Amino acid sequence: MELQEYSDADLANEVQSLETQYQKLRFDHAIKGLDNPLVLREARRDIARLKAEARRRQLAKMTAEELANRSKIRARRRRK
Repeated sequence: MELQEYSDADLANEVQSLETQYQKLRFDHAIKGLDNPLVLREARRDIARLKAEARRRQLAKMTAEELANRSKIRARRRRK
């Protein structure tokens, strides 16, 4: 799965479908158990990969001013 080839809309749709699939897998595992419970881990990691790519794109689109403001907010959080 090449994430760079996905458009932003495709990425969002893929995250949504994987999250739905993950919820169904969790439900099935709780009710009757899965043949391979490691499928749950892989689903979580796939979702995380897609969300990380979406966030990377979001940060890439930010202006220098927005990035500077973000850095200030992150610095404030670290001080607490």
